[in-house]
Amino acid sequence: MILVGASFYAFEIPNYFDWIDKKTQISKGIKATLSKTLLAILYFNPLWIARHLLFIKLFSGQFESIGFNLLEIAFWSFLVNIPISFIANYIIQNKFKLKWRFMASAIFSALMAIYYALSETIFS
Repeated sequence: MILVGASFYAFEIPNYFDWIDKKTQISKGIKATLSKTLLAILYFNPLWIARHLLFIKLFSGQFESIGFNLLEIAFWSFLVNIPISFIANYIIQNKFKLKWRFMASAIFSALMAIYYALSETIFS
């Protein structure tokens, strides 16, 4: 997972955060704040969570556990996590400068990786 985070996610997430800034640059006030927060939440959607769960299964050698049930787990994990994700992404997108957002997101994602790993037990 460290390799995925250091390569794939390290390329993908900062580019998305840059896109969020460009997409919301003409917005001001509460509209800009909410737009940035919601766009970040939409990125870390159930498909992203399912992909993360897939990586966990692949790297732990649990190939027989890979199936469409990961999408259902990811969906429930996403829904339950919205309040926490909203607060965290609000802070990351609106209180950190762009160059520090990936680091802040990586720290939050590391905590969420524990939740995603547990979500299979919680939502199965």
